Amino acid sequence: MSTQSTITLGLIVGNRGFFPDHLARSGREEMIGVLERAGVKVVVLGPEDAKHGAVTTREEARRCAELFDRHRKEIAGVIVTLPNFGEERAIVDALRQSGLRVPVLVQATPDDTGSMTIADRRDSFCGKMSACNNLKQYGIPYSLTTLHTEAPSSPAFDADLQWFLGVCRVVRGLRNLRVGAVGARPAAFNTVRYSEKILEAAGISVEPVDLSEILGRINRLPDDHPSVKGKLAAIGAYAPVGAIPMASTLRMAKLAAVIDEWMAETEVAISALQCWTAIEEFYGIVPCTVMSMMSDELKSSACEVDILGAIAMHALRLASGTPSALLDWNNNYGDDPDKAVCFHCSNLPKHFFADVQMDYQAIIAGTVGRDNTYGTLVGRVKPGPMTFARFSTDDVKGRITGYVGEGEFTTDPLTTFGGAGVVRIPRMQALLRYICENGFEHHVAANLSSVAGIVYEAATKYLGWEMYWHK
Repeated sequence: MSTQSTITLGLIVGNRGFFPDHLARSGREEMIGVLERAGVKVVVLGPEDAKHGAVTTREEARRCAELFDRHRKEIAGVIVTLPNFGEERAIVDALRQSGLRVPVLVQATPDDTGSMTIADRRDSFCGKMSACNNLKQYGIPYSLTTLHTEAPSSPAFDADLQWFLGVCRVVRGLRNLRVGAVGARPAAFNTVRYSEKILEAAGISVEPVDLSEILGRINRLPDDHPSVKGKLAAIGAYAPVGAIPMASTLRMAKLAAVIDEWMAETEVAISALQCWTAIEEFYGIVPCTVMSMMSDELKSSACEVDILGAIAMHALRLASGTPSALLDWNNNYGDDPDKAVCFHCSNLPKHFFADVQMDYQAIIAGTVGRDNTYGTLVGRVKPGPMTFARFSTDDVKGRITGYVGEGEFTTDPLTTFGGAGVVRIPRMQALLRYICENGFEHHVAANLSSVAGIVYEAATKYLGWEMYWHK
């Protein structure tokens, strides 16, 4: 599963008067073709707006800025392409005057050693340094391609483009994000406390709703309401229900319908729920399946009202286009220092499981009774690459911090309950020490992908968060 909507990028074509400007014309055409074939919508000056549609003079920079400003609601990032040395002042003026606060990727096209005459030499190898120097002077954050020079049509640039599109999605998706907090955090979990004000300063709003309001809406919802029938069918198609009582399945369907309606009303994109023990004691189910289905539909949902956990899930989802889960760093795995058991009891999206079965929640059943805990999902996480991430608000220092890294889910044998998998992470003991020394939570977001670099770049360079990348 991978669902990514069309993205719009601004394009600045660099050119410098005393360099061969036919390279600007052909370079512009090549880059537009590459972007459009990648499914990108391109906003760029045309030949009628500037010579070869490039940005060389201050007037052309102004026209480019005005074009970008007209499309500011669409543009998620900007690519600066240098088919020759480029006029660095015009490039930075266009970006500054546009007022855009989006990721910027600087690309330079390599020279052909067989075409180094005055008529064909690019010098973009050198020009890229000048462009970056000016971007730094102007305080404009920017990203770089893996190689100093890459042709737009090369495999290297294709990989860098996909990486940059992920950065753009994460930055756009976390700015102006609305997160739903359904209920109060479990009283015993100080670990999921956070600062709404610090999040608000970062452009992330939290929309709370009391659990009693959700339950009150459920009480008013008829069993035969179309939304309930639709959710019943969706639950039946989502996971084998086994011996789950019909009354419990109906409660899940009504909970799902009400949460969907509330999220639509409040324009909330993701959520975190009070998953124990009030909902079990007073409504008679666990909400795990409902949350799993939301996450599987790319509307990340975290348990235990872990708002920062939900945001980390969302960041990974934006980077990869696939569902994320929230897990516990839960157990050692024998005496292997680079392996651990990641576990939840569980609301993992179906996308994570090699096989899955709906069941009762074994942990909470001992407190509230088995009949009140139907609706959890049990299974083994399938093997493959994984990216992990955690965000937290440092309330004393007034900032958002976090960590990110990559590992893999393995096929190592494991007999347990809930949703679980064995992870292998190089230098895991150093990671665990970092988590403990810096007071991070025991929850971690995970995604079946390799996108740590995307999340790190977006969070540190463009959002200004303090991150550790466990390499």
